Amino acid sequence: MNQDFPTRVRAITSCLFIAVAGLLAACGGATMPALPTPNAEQARAQTMIAQGTSASYLGTKVARPEVTATPEESGDGNSTQETPNATRSARQTRLAQNKPTAKATKPPSKKATPLPDDFEPTATPPPLPPQKSATLKSPEYSIQVFAWYRPEIADRDMDQIKAMGFTWVKQQFAWRDIEGAKKGAFDWSRPDEIIYRANVKGLDVLARMDNAPDWAAPGCFDPATASMGPARNVKDWTDFLIAFATRYKGRVRAYQIWNEPNLAREWCKRPPNPEQYAQLLKASYQAIKSVDPDALIVSGGLTPTTADYDQAMPDLKFFARLYDAMGNQSAGYFDLLGVHAAGFKADPEADPGVVAQDAALTNGDPSPTEAKRIYSFRHVEDVRQLMVQRGDGGKQIAILEFGWTSDQVNPAYSWFRVSEEEKANRITRAFQYAKQNWAPWIGVMSLIYMANADWQGNEEQYWWAITNPDGTPRPAYNALKQMPK
Repeated sequence: MNQDFPTRVRAITSCLFIAVAGLLAACGGATMPALPTPNAEQARAQTMIAQGTSASYLGTKVARPEVTATPEESGDGNSTQETPNATRSARQTRLAQNKPTAKATKPPSKKATPLPDDFEPTATPPPLPPQKSATLKSPEYSIQVFAWYRPEIADRDMDQIKAMGFTWVKQQFAWRDIEGAKKGAFDWSRPDEIIYRANVKGLDVLARMDNAPDWAAPGCFDPATASMGPARNVKDWTDFLIAFATRYKGRVRAYQIWNEPNLAREWCKRPPNPEQYAQLLKASYQAIKSVDPDALIVSGGLTPTTADYDQAMPDLKFFARLYDAMGNQSAGYFDLLGVHAAGFKADPEADPGVVAQDAALTNGDPSPTEAKRIYSFRHVEDVRQLMVQRGDGGKQIAILEFGWTSDQVNPAYSWFRVSEEEKANRITRAFQYAKQNWAPWIGVMSLIYMANADWQGNEEQYWWAITNPDGTPRPAYNALKQMPK
């Protein structure tokens, strides 16, 4: 996903649902069915996506075939699949009639944004935070912030996060914004301010590390499509990680290594490659642990998608190949497995197997039924099942992005929009479901987002947020503030 991702969650007795879905080994030990091969109709639709769908749609949460009408729109409970050209034409007509065009989210800049004239970076590092257990409470509460471009509002957002009872902040640290000019030319002013401020506030930092500079990954970064990719020479990457971890040893509790490597958009426009990602993950683990052995390493979250072609790979398929590449031994690769947990249109407690068979909850996606389990927040249980099957049940899962959207603008998301009040309801239920049913294997859960102060409403990310760009709370913020932690 571009920067991060919104809310999905609800609760009911876990084992009953799991028995029906045949998911968790703890509730019956059923074998997870193999992920099916996309059918011809799906392949045609995916070709249409590659040829004509906007980058903001293909490259973020929902890399899947588009359908022109939801069951509600068609009126008969059955969605219709048009030809690619008709689909694209219908979508463009709807946009032209009364909706502004969605813009790609502002990617990390090639050159750091100038600091405000009245901005005073922290001159002296604050005391180190107390060391904490490598095993997280189940769950711990996090939310993504956008403190890089507007550091002057970091105090406001972090104070609101503390008032909400959350204890983590997730922030992207783009390599290109810190060492962008040339190798060894570091600008630490922004990360100093963000990390030291979080330390003072008593908030744990989850640092998302990605986005190579042009000198390290020529041709990968493309602002028009928000594309990025890994360094050609992995040593350039690990040198950067060592420099970062050395400067912030004991101050950053967890590092997320890359984001959504199951999308070509995040992998230098090349087909997703779990084996290459495994090599990157191992090198990153070794680099950071060499200077900060207490830091937690989290694998990059994967976008939930039914698409399976050169632009995208389903998360379960990617995870299975990742475990193959690791020889089913994640030691030395990660401490927590990162996932993205979209809720889409379904309630957070909804059984993935039931959701997969409901055209209204999958927008008429023509993909095979088993592939459509991703439209459920509880698809996390499918990932957990895979971990257990591969002998990795002793490690926790980190949800790096989740939420629900109230999007009224962007067709790729508006089909599963909910009201702000229902968003609040579902997010709190998701946290409660995880706490009641996923302990002890669920670790940190990072919601999306505290709103970026520069969003104006046409960005899809705007509609996932729990605050407004001016910092005023939406219903979800107030509900989460009142939710028992």
